[in-house]
Amino acid sequence: MALSDYVAASVAVLRRRPGDILPIYLLGSAIPAIVRVVPFLAVAVAYAFLATTGRLAAIQTDLAQLESPPSASADPEAFEAWASGLDPIVDQLAAPPLFALAAGAALISFLLFVGLTAVVAAGQLATCYSRLRDNRGLLAGLDGARRYWLRFLGLFVLEFICWAVVLTGIGIMTALMAGVAAITGGSSAAAVPVVLLAGVVALAILLPIRAVFAFAPVAVVVDDAGVFGSLRNTLGFVRARPGGAVFYYLVALVTIVAFSIVTRLLSVVDIVTVGSLLTALVVFPALDLLKTAVYCDYRERLTPPAPPERSVRQQLRNGLRRGWDDMLSFVRSTPGTHGLVVVLGLAGFGAGWVAADPFAGTFQASITARLDGRLPPTMAIDLFGNNWLVALTTAYAGLAFAIPAIVSLLFNGVFLGIYARLEADPLELAAFVVPHGIFEIPAILVASALGISVGVTSWRTWRGRATRTDLADALQRAFWVLIGVGIVLAIAAFIEGFVSPYYYRLFL
Repeated sequence: MALSDYVAASVAVLRRRPGDILPIYLLGSAIPAIVRVVPFLAVAVAYAFLATTGRLAAIQTDLAQLESPPSASADPEAFEAWASGLDPIVDQLAAPPLFALAAGAALISFLLFVGLTAVVAAGQLATCYSRLRDNRGLLAGLDGARRYWLRFLGLFVLEFICWAVVLTGIGIMTALMAGVAAITGGSSAAAVPVVLLAGVVALAILLPIRAVFAFAPVAVVVDDAGVFGSLRNTLGFVRARPGGAVFYYLVALVTIVAFSIVTRLLSVVDIVTVGSLLTALVVFPALDLLKTAVYCDYRERLTPPAPPERSVRQQLRNGLRRGWDDMLSFVRSTPGTHGLVVVLGLAGFGAGWVAADPFAGTFQASITARLDGRLPPTMAIDLFGNNWLVALTTAYAGLAFAIPAIVSLLFNGVFLGIYARLEADPLELAAFVVPHGIFEIPAILVASALGISVGVTSWRTWRGRATRTDLADALQRAFWVLIGVGIVLAIAAFIEGFVSPYYYRLFL
């Protein structure tokens, strides 16, 4: 098979049924939203500890005695004197139970992140393999995540060990040789060639390791192999199809470099969230499909779907229409869930308002100050990217039995409540928020309701009251509903970028 056929197969999969593959990659983006439940819970426990031990009251008293912080650049001495007033607050927070709580939360978060990454990665490649054989992807992805995740975790750990051994060994040898070179050469500059040579040696060893481990997860899924069996199969593949392997390595390298350049350029103009969206929706799926297609052809199991007959423009138009219709249908069919998210959102807002009340006047926020230096086009694009990413992660994080979706909703409500209470001019803030908020807030609430709905289906599947097909259907429906949510958020971002910063004073 020609190398271009692998690319054509990957494109055909992405274009034919995007809703049957992209949700599993959005689950990867939702992993941080699931993991952050742990630190949020730790913060709640810490708050209860501070409140029951009287430390919270002492902190509030100390903060009430503080004045607004002076400018650190204009008057460093005054700022240092103000900062010294925080010492009693730090003393209240420096309690052994809080340190133990923080350490435990960090450890659990790390382990949960690694485990979920293995689960989702297994599901992603299983989805790619199924779609490249023109079968349903999400259903195979759910099965693959459960079947292969321990093997993926084993590959992660084994590669980490390989890197650690190589870097540690080269680091020790470099330190010894550099020391000898510096002594014999009479100058530390004599050690520079040794360090450069060590870098070349490390690169020469680590690149082949990464090259082998890049295809090993595919071998796990395609061959149903174990950890070491997948490595043996990968070595056999590289020997038998060096052209295909090198082709993938080059495409991956060029893609990563080009994507890094683009995201760096976007960050220069304050667009920082679009990169995350492109990673989840384009870069990762395309590269995984490509390497799976190359390996599948080696095993003679590549039967991709035929390319769609419609043009990209027509597909885009039809996809937006379907997303809008599915969003409206979801809202109409789940009034109780939407009522619940409204109550939770208001509860979070009220909790944030109450929590920030003791600090009002000590710390102030200003919507006018936050708008300084923002350009309308870049502001609108970044706001859309950030808000849609929040909607995507909130909805798909709900797969963990709806808990992360509820936590995210409460957190956003608390955050907004704190900002509203600390705002220097609340009426000015309200005037700014209303024009775009009438679109943005309902869209986020719909995404939260979607996360709860996905979580309910996940719970019913885990309890045996629904099938994995039902769960796959829920994930696919969520994708199209989120397309509709994205349309609403695009309207809100346009208004917030081009209208609100310049005309909100007219609403006062």
